[in-house]
Amino acid sequence: MKEKIKKVKEKVKKERVGFFAEFKAFITKGNVLDLAVAVVIGAAFGKITSGLVNYIITPLTSLFLGDIDLSSVKTVLRKEVLDAAGEVAKPEVALQWGLWLQTIIDFLIIALCVFIILRLVRKAESIVKAKEIAAKAEAEAKAKAEADAKAAEEAARAEALKAREDEFYANVKEQTELLRKLAEK
Repeated sequence: MKEKIKKVKEKVKKERVGFFAEFKAFITKGNVLDLAVAVVIGAAFGKITSGLVNYIITPLTSLFLGDIDLSSVKTVLRKEVLDAAGEVAKPEVALQWGLWLQTIIDFLIIALCVFIILRLVRKAESIVKAKEIAAKAEAEAKAKAEADAKAAEEAARAEALKAREDEFYANVKEQTELLRKLAEK
């Protein structure tokens, strides 16, 4: 019984060490760090976009809407109720259409910016890939040309060797004929 308990404790201890070692490996991977950087930059980008909507677009839209602040546009479902001391007893319940529209504008601007950035990245990637493909095609063409030149050179050597062999056999045949003629005389 004590041995089983001891084995279970050792197993739990190994699993704990394994878990923390695995977690450490996960945290120190580049992907997690890249994700953390992306989240921080995304949050900052969201603030920039919200600032653009709140401080530039909303005032411009309020000019077109007749000096109405978009964030104050709402439909009151229940007015706030004040007590005798003038403090709020029941808060106002309202549909805040203006804030919702600002959020939609935020989203559209962020989506547009992300679209533009992704489009630029994809275009840059396609240019890089095109250059890589062109370089690869050029290297393949050069390798093929070198292989063709080498094959032509080897064919020329083989032809020259064949020509020498033919000449050698022709000379041997001629000498054999001469020897036969001499032997006949």
